Amino acid sequence: MAEGWLRHLAGDRYDVCSAGTQPVGLNPGSVEAMAEVGIDIAHHRSKHVAEYATQPIDYVITVCNRAKESCPRWSGAVRLIHWSFDDPAAVTESAEQRRQIFRRVRDEIAAAIREFLASGPA
Repeated sequence: MAEGWLRHLAGDRYDVCSAGTQPVGLNPGSVEAMAEVGIDIAHHRSKHVAEYATQPIDYVITVCNRAKESCPRWSGAVRLIHWSFDDPAAVTESAEQRRQIFRRVRDEIAAAIREFLASGPA
């Protein structure tokens, strides 16, 4: 969701990539939540951070505590940023409760990205 929001809100100001330390595939709940706000992430794919190990990275943003603790150190990373969001995929509630959590986290991510962009890092 973070990649989708940053691409949507920042346009071409950033070359955005997203990856995980234990990618398990694109979550349908994320696709559905983002589609509700008009952002199509269905074409995104789940990637491992190793795909970007040799690329220059200016910002590394982790979006959950587990990712922060297992994220590799990036040589040349100008700034490391951590945002702690709940992992909606880990929720074991009913389908409707899961949708509500995906929506809440989607909106929290959007707010964090808007704040990031407003701080003028680009």
